[in-house]
Amino acid sequence: MPRHRAAPVRPPATAVDNQRIAQIFEEIADLLEMEAANPFRIRAYRNAARTVRSQNLSFAEQIASGSALPKLAGIGHDLSEKIDEIVRTGDCALLQRLQREVPAGLGELLHLPGIGPKRVRQLYQELAVDSLTSLQQALADDRVRQLSGFGPRLTDRLQQAVSAKTSAEQRYLLPQATAQAEPLLDYLRGLKTVEAAVIAGSYRRRRDTVGDLDILLQADPQDSRPMADALRYPAIEKVMAAGTTRASLRLRGGMPVDLRIVAAASFGAALQYFTGSKAHGIALRRRAQAQGCKLNEYGLYRNGKQLAGRQEADIYQALGLPWIPPELREDTGEIAAAEHGDLPRLIELDDLRGDLHCHTRASDGHNSLREMAMAAQQRGWQYLAITEHSRHLSIAHGLDADRLRRQLDEIDRLNDELQSLTLLKGIEVDILADGTLDMPDALLARLDIVVGAVHSHFKLPVQKQTQRICRAMDSRYFTILAHPTGRLLQEREGYPLDIEAIIEHAQQRGCFLELNAQPQRLDLNAHYCRLAKAQGVLLSIASDAHRTADFDLHSYGIDQARRGWLEAGDALNSRSLAQLLRLLRQSR
Repeated sequence: MPRHRAAPVRPPATAVDNQRIAQIFEEIADLLEMEAANPFRIRAYRNAARTVRSQNLSFAEQIASGSALPKLAGIGHDLSEKIDEIVRTGDCALLQRLQREVPAGLGELLHLPGIGPKRVRQLYQELAVDSLTSLQQALADDRVRQLSGFGPRLTDRLQQAVSAKTSAEQRYLLPQATAQAEPLLDYLRGLKTVEAAVIAGSYRRRRDTVGDLDILLQADPQDSRPMADALRYPAIEKVMAAGTTRASLRLRGGMPVDLRIVAAASFGAALQYFTGSKAHGIALRRRAQAQGCKLNEYGLYRNGKQLAGRQEADIYQALGLPWIPPELREDTGEIAAAEHGDLPRLIELDDLRGDLHCHTRASDGHNSLREMAMAAQQRGWQYLAITEHSRHLSIAHGLDADRLRRQLDEIDRLNDELQSLTLLKGIEVDILADGTLDMPDALLARLDIVVGAVHSHFKLPVQKQTQRICRAMDSRYFTILAHPTGRLLQEREGYPLDIEAIIEHAQQRGCFLELNAQPQRLDLNAHYCRLAKAQGVLLSIASDAHRTADFDLHSYGIDQARRGWLEAGDALNSRSLAQLLRLLRQSR
């Protein structure tokens, strides 16, 4: 701020004290450090924060009275102007810009004890950790401990801090649930006293998140041994209640579990009942009542005689219906569709011919271009699109035009060597605030695929956010809208958006939407997948892989696609290479 006397100003409605000014300077320093900015610039903001915090006078009162700020060591003209801006507006434009450039979840990581900007940056660049959820998963996979500087004491403190932050949230992402569920299921299936073991509930329906595990054990309900054997599972942390046929417990990973012993004659009925959803079960029971029957967890009965119960499919057949896949059981039209023979033939993982969104270490990935290509080729895919971040996402080491050109040349050379896989040239280009794309058209024209993504300005009003994305989609070279709503499960809602208008615009424009298979995204959700299907908009089921192992995430995308009633023909990347290239040309 200039040191001459200024006219008195009215401070913001919420008074800005020295503590708030210092906090903003520290946040700016943290974000600059995460972007590997000039160390002298970072130090200037940290020193300014200490200086501001140590002053007895109120900067806000000085500015409000029109008095000049005192000359303070380390606070020159630029920083004085920022103090003035913070006092007058309650915020700082530089801080807002830096927050837009850094993935939203990284800011939350900065508040964890024992972890500063350098380590947050290291986690992001080496493990693609960009949120509490992804840090929790990296800790669970023991990947964090392998990083330089992350010893056992630090990783243990991080685990405790993350657990404390997430303890109030009683639902688990699918990989977290799987990590606890599958070893338990393997153990139960290995018991000699148990004939069969199946996980029901929301886990079987492949919901976005799972609150607990409902596990059915087929065994003799009169025999006490099956439950006793089950409760010897080593990873049980606490048994809350236990009887011969039912037990409630908690695993060491935190997951609550209900175990039930069910006789073979009722196992299918119990599986249907406990799979849910509640709404689907009510609709089925009403159908049974309309036919003069009674349906419960033990079977389907008429006049006290069991008509079905041993097999789950027998329940549906006795009610005049084909078996309904668990992913559809939400009472959203599946019973009527089954009755009329209109159930979709749901997509399978093997239907995918390739992946249209992945990163290498050229931006924020962890494997080389060659390593990603070889891993894709080993999976039997026909194609893999390389889509690094563009330059606007600086913390992800996004590519500028020159680096992208060099990568395109590298792709050409590697394609000459590959036998059964074709690498497609692409970019995950930032959609800027005004809807323009963060890369010149002349360069986008050289690409096979342009994946547009919103990584900033999440708080735009619905109309402006929708217009912004529609304008981006109108670009001649735009191909696919990545993670369309921007949601992060258990961390943030999607940005305000008229998704129906986006789907309609994609249909009119002839471009495509993404179903991002990252478990913390699963974006689009099942309802929006179904809307896109109804509009004839093809979806790219994309891993958004940052390492070769991330190609496995496609299974979660397929789960979501099935919940959205998608068939193989509804997925863009179920096409052969020739069919895909034809569709890509038509979209321009």
